[in-house]
Amino acid sequence: MLKSIHPLLNADVLYALRAMGHGDELVLCDANFPADSVARQTTLGRLLRIDGVGTTEAARAILSVLPLDEAVDEPARRMEIMGQPSEIPPVQQEMQREIDAAEGRVRPLASIERFAFYEAARRAYCVIATGERRFYGCFIFKKGVLAPQD
Repeated sequence: MLKSIHPLLNADVLYALRAMGHGDELVLCDANFPADSVARQTTLGRLLRIDGVGTTEAARAILSVLPLDEAVDEPARRMEIMGQPSEIPPVQQEMQREIDAAEGRVRPLASIERFAFYEAARRAYCVIATGERRFYGCFIFKKGVLAPQD
């Protein structure tokens, strides 16, 4: 255990979060996402896992150490429901609350069509799979920067 580090952040996930640079993206996905095959095509090239929890709980841990990008309009995106792109299911509503809490202000989730999401995921730095069983519990976060300390 480490002080001030969320216990869900295992060594592999911490390595990837630290290795990512400004503008790199991570995919946080549910249990139904083709995580392994997509992860093999990412920069990291292998799947990371935070098992036993859903995407919102995993996001709480990740966003405790990962700043979202301030330089872009859409630093967090959600997978759209097929045929209902404006519908926001509970898992995505919960994610919006986690993002807002971590950022200390509203940072609206943008949406991305399902197959465009898969393409974007393949270009990401890494994929982190969770035990989330609710459909459309898939998100992409773009890493930002930490301001200099005075």
